[in-house]
Amino acid sequence: MLRRFFLRQLGGVGLVSTLNPLETLASPATAAPTSDRAYWVSILQKLAEPVLTALAEDQLKVRMPVESKPGQEADRKNYSYLEAVGRLLAGIGPWLELDSAEEKALRQKYFSLAQKGLANAVNPKAKDYLNYTKGGQPLVDAAFLAQGLIRCPKLYQSLPTEVKTQVLTAFRQTRTIQPYFSNWLLFSAMIEAFFAFIGEEYDKMRLDYALRQHEQWYKGDGIFGDGPDFHWDYYNSYVIQPFIVDILRTLPGNSYDFLKKRMDKIAPRYAAVQERLIATDGTFPVIGRSICYRAGAFHHLANTAFLKQLPPEIIPAQVRSALTAVLHKTLDNPKNYDSKGWLYIGLNGHQPDLGEGYISTGSLYLTATALLPLGLPATDPFWANPATDWTSRRIWEKGENLPTDHAIHA
Repeated sequence: MLRRFFLRQLGGVGLVSTLNPLETLASPATAAPTSDRAYWVSILQKLAEPVLTALAEDQLKVRMPVESKPGQEADRKNYSYLEAVGRLLAGIGPWLELDSAEEKALRQKYFSLAQKGLANAVNPKAKDYLNYTKGGQPLVDAAFLAQGLIRCPKLYQSLPTEVKTQVLTAFRQTRTIQPYFSNWLLFSAMIEAFFAFIGEEYDKMRLDYALRQHEQWYKGDGIFGDGPDFHWDYYNSYVIQPFIVDILRTLPGNSYDFLKKRMDKIAPRYAAVQERLIATDGTFPVIGRSICYRAGAFHHLANTAFLKQLPPEIIPAQVRSALTAVLHKTLDNPKNYDSKGWLYIGLNGHQPDLGEGYISTGSLYLTATALLPLGLPATDPFWANPATDWTSRRIWEKGENLPTDHAIHA
């Protein structure tokens, strides 16, 4: 039997938070996590276990269900597996890269599973050899996989020479896919950034075109258009700004210093906006497409915290507290998962009508990108400092007299 209990979280190990209760579900035999970090790691395990275990055993295509819009299951099976792998590793890469005592045994376990799994994912003779050429979608998720390897360089470096070669071959195969005139330009750019990162020959034109085009699409006050038009959605967070930031920090030389200086203003501003979007209870506006990426709506905020680039008015611990509330709201509900632990389409439970035609089971693992700060050690202020109320709680629940918010010019 499942029982309900109220879990109060704080970042210090073993401490109890003063945050409002956040309802969750757990087995009576399972001890409640003793800290925010322990809770985040439990979410990481819940997401990573089915994907990495199946892939390491060359059984991902057998075990992973592919839920999608009715009638589209056959098509989405061409893409859903790479989606799950690439998006998961993009989220947990920094944690896999971490070299510290906390969670060491667990991290070694998942690192080993990722090594074995990648070997299957790029081996044409494996059952779980993934699709890098058919349709357009493989470009997207090869790019997330490349981002995951940039965030965890020792994973790629640990692979046998033959597997490294197969990874590079898989990435090069995606060059045959023409990206849409939108955020998709950054998928091509991320793959080239990975080549640059490891010292391989890369296509400077694909990189330059994506970065300069997005500079043209900047709308002001920390927001880029998704293509020429502005969209009310979370794509500045799902893709655009985390990709631009990671590409720029990866490239050698100073050719894009002009854009780096702009992003030094734009990225923190959008992170501040994202922090303000999180309501007192961890909910956030249900607007725009791809809302089933759940906590992935805060990919950018999580990445900015991980890279220690938050604006000065935002304390890392308040981001931890806010994201913890988001994780509770989007990933605690048992109805988020099927009986074997695979994510269902939805935002808070099983809500298949929230999914667009391109959404399938694998797509949903973009939610793992909210976990990026697990790449910071437990001693970092993000984790070690006491829980801190985020902006919505300070204004709406505490009635604090906070400074007004203002636009930036970049």
